[in-house]
Amino acid sequence: MALKCGIIGITNIGKTTIFNCISKNKAETSNYAFSASSSNKGIVEVPDARLFKIAELVKPEKLTPATVEIVDIPGLAKGASEGEGMGNKFLDDIQQVDALIHVVRCFDDENLAHVEGSINPVRDVEIVDLELQIKDLEMVERKIHRTEKLVKVGEKDAKKVLEILLKYKDHFENFQNARTIDVTETERKLLGDLYLLTEKPVVYVCNVDDASAVSGNQYVDQLKTALEGQNAEILVIAGALEADITELETEEERKEFLEDAGLTEPGVNKMIMAAYSLLNLQAFFTEGPKEVRAWTIKKGMTAKQSAGVIHSDLERGFIRAEVIKYDDFMHYKTEHAVKEAGKMKLEGKDYIVQDGDLMFIRFNV
Repeated sequence: MALKCGIIGITNIGKTTIFNCISKNKAETSNYAFSASSSNKGIVEVPDARLFKIAELVKPEKLTPATVEIVDIPGLAKGASEGEGMGNKFLDDIQQVDALIHVVRCFDDENLAHVEGSINPVRDVEIVDLELQIKDLEMVERKIHRTEKLVKVGEKDAKKVLEILLKYKDHFENFQNARTIDVTETERKLLGDLYLLTEKPVVYVCNVDDASAVSGNQYVDQLKTALEGQNAEILVIAGALEADITELETEEERKEFLEDAGLTEPGVNKMIMAAYSLLNLQAFFTEGPKEVRAWTIKKGMTAKQSAGVIHSDLERGFIRAEVIKYDDFMHYKTEHAVKEAGKMKLEGKDYIVQDGDLMFIRFNV
């Protein structure tokens, strides 16, 4: 699926360190503000435990996880909408992604200066939000200007669109994000061509020191209080600790390191899964002796559409899908046993694929 999740935040807060923990494409890190001049892109494997549990039963020659594209966008500074720091380059890159991971610095380090002179995660979030709101306001005002002309010539729906645009304008002028505005889905779709920056779904990642990896700290608490009532997902990740984990060579060493830190899994795994969810994605599986594989689809896709993700021929010649629920496969252990128990279902082209389905596609071209 050609969907991207962008990592954003104030400059020098550990974005690229976290990006390097999840991506095979390592990016250069620096203690200097605005040292990055372009976005770093990486294809990230989705750490889905179900894939490995299926493989334990099937014992395939090859294991292929689902992937998601993550973009590490250059750090932002106050005034970006007016060209400060990486300025409009930063904002243009955000325009190209479908969801946001907003990394916030929640640690003290006298060797890593903060561009604003102090550690204040609430202020940092407000700085980023404001720059995005200003950009969105500019887009809405240009659209208002064009729509007013359409109203004068009696264009159908133009008056309704103008009313919605003015509502958005007022919302941005009150320092609010588009994702919190009270409009219907129909009204929202009328402005779909704007691709507003503050409409993109977001998860907040608090980058903390090693000692705060499990329980967070006062900075995390401040951000949680500020975002209360916004239904915001907030993750706590110790970026430097995660970087140390990725340097270990064996799974046993990583597991021991995590246990010593009081963690059950790397925090970046939770971040990847959050990105997957933000992009409205899910996985289905195919299994056999040669390969067990997770395939990425958008939630709500049909069996026929999902078959096309594997190969266009499967969608073109789709006959039916043989579907096994993940829990049933885990319970009965083999495909044969599932069939014997009557738990394999034959589904047609309009079947909505569920997260975790195991599917075998019958087709003819």
